[in-house]
Amino acid sequence: MKYIVCEKPGEFILKEKEAPVRKENEALLQINKVGICGTDLHAYGGNQAFFSYPRILGHELASTVLEIGDNPRGIKAGDNVVIMPYVSCGTCIACRNGKTNCCTNIKVLGVHTDGGMQEQITVPTSILLPANNLSDDQMAIVEPLAIGAHAIRRAAIVPGETIAVVGCGPIGIGIMKLAQIAGAKVIAIDMNEQRLAYAKEKIGVDYTVKAGENTVEEITKITNGDLCTAVFDASGHKGALESCPNYMSHGGRFVLVGLSKGELTYNHPAIHAKEMTLMCSRNATTEDFEHVISILDQFPTESYISHNVPYTEMIANFDSWLNPATGVIKATVDFKSK
Repeated sequence: MKYIVCEKPGEFILKEKEAPVRKENEALLQINKVGICGTDLHAYGGNQAFFSYPRILGHELASTVLEIGDNPRGIKAGDNVVIMPYVSCGTCIACRNGKTNCCTNIKVLGVHTDGGMQEQITVPTSILLPANNLSDDQMAIVEPLAIGAHAIRRAAIVPGETIAVVGCGPIGIGIMKLAQIAGAKVIAIDMNEQRLAYAKEKIGVDYTVKAGENTVEEITKITNGDLCTAVFDASGHKGALESCPNYMSHGGRFVLVGLSKGELTYNHPAIHAKEMTLMCSRNATTEDFEHVISILDQFPTESYISHNVPYTEMIANFDSWLNPATGVIKATVDFKSK
């Protein structure tokens, strides 16, 4: 079977190997489609935390079961399934407390272990969710939307509050839509006017603000001086991460969804005066995946997936997806034969 491996930063190679053999408590899956996310882009660029090479990328996956044994969810051969790509140990303190998303020994497909950029893969049956009601496109975007769903749940968003989301990339867009579904008013913040336009026209956010010197002033006007009760960073950019508390109201929450490799600096009196709640949001849980699957009919999948190529053309196109000028929101790669 064919697979694509990132040998080192800046280098993909299309190779061939024997198809995997299913073990007990595993399923053999056909990979239909792979979504490309910021983790993949950063890994290719050589600036992804928690990463080593060579690695088969891909954790946003649409798949069909080829072989499977008995399992609690009743999944059988021929079923479409969503893969929750976080393999947790089940025994550490986080797992024992239901926080499998931040397991101390977590192995994420495509990051810590090889992922789905291959025609077939074996995975534990415990990380599969039935998805016969979803298309390949929908299955491939469940994982990034689940990241947003987890962040929204962490922040305990309530109807009527005004939030800010910094970064109109795939994760940020997901947070925006899920926050709207939860009843929040949303301010989208980004430097890219094209992405701000998408957030306004396709997601329907209430307000857009171009990031810059006047961001706080504009948010102050929008909120009549209150600022935002919750601020989400989905950019992972150091400057953005350090600016976010300025957009937050007194008594508010700041949720770090984007990941920066370096240190962050905050003025303690400024965040102390606001009694800021700072929380990180990592990965997602079964509950988040199931929530996303239940609301996908409210999400603009067709416009969200802006670019799609067969796997034979991925290597030639990947560099272009790093360029904001190409207008990429979510790129996907087809592995299923037409």
